[in-house]
Amino acid sequence: MHSTIGCLLNKAHDLIDLFLYIPNMALYIFSDAHLGCGTPEEERLKIDKITALFDRVKSDGERLVILGDLFDFWFEYRHAIPKEHHDVLFMLSDLVKNGITVDYVSGNHDFWMDDFFEKQMQVNVYRDIFDLSFEGQHLHLIHGDGLAKADRGYRFLKRILRNRLNIWLYRRLPPDWAMPLAKKVSGSSRRYTARRDHVFAEDYEKYAQTKLQNGFDVVAIAHLHIPVIKKFDNGIYVNTGDFINHFSYVRLADRKVTLEFLK
Repeated sequence: MHSTIGCLLNKAHDLIDLFLYIPNMALYIFSDAHLGCGTPEEERLKIDKITALFDRVKSDGERLVILGDLFDFWFEYRHAIPKEHHDVLFMLSDLVKNGITVDYVSGNHDFWMDDFFEKQMQVNVYRDIFDLSFEGQHLHLIHGDGLAKADRGYRFLKRILRNRLNIWLYRRLPPDWAMPLAKKVSGSSRRYTARRDHVFAEDYEKYAQTKLQNGFDVVAIAHLHIPVIKKFDNGIYVNTGDFINHFSYVRLADRKVTLEFLK
């Protein structure tokens, strides 16, 4: 009699656990859409894919990390921002309103962010690197421009472009002059790095292995536009790819890391 009652109670508890089970919410990471660099048709496709990704984030996501270069060019003045990307800004704002944490790690095309995203959109902004703990895993997130030591030309240019005095001087130019000029330079920079990214892919993997040896469980890098996921004994290296050709992103849930693609 007692054993029968005990079995019934155990089954009842199992049913309660089944109905009350709430799956772990996911962390999403994507990068390198370079909005504004393509033809009107290409830009519409990017927006459609970003919309699809954000719908997935809203369905089961807890957090979204933009790992740099969402825009091909982003530069803020005190009272002006680029006007072309309001649809994406509205979608990001909608994610925040739905209780999803949005983090933005600046890349080499959107490093010149000021306080618009943090103050107006409640998006957390990080310069270059963001270390995060999620579901007990330690993540090292970095856009990755300039990681390859052999890329001396870009590493030197990076120091010039990020110099505070140079940024201050550039803001003295009227926006209608400064923004078209910067877009032209940005396009040249993107084409230059695209020709060399495959050459430096091994350096990025070595960087990730070093971070994994230092105690991180997952290292996510962007910039290369090459989707990669590699599992090592001590962790996982993943490159987010891009939202130009691959429409790839990273998803972390239930301590599993996957590299996924939008069809």
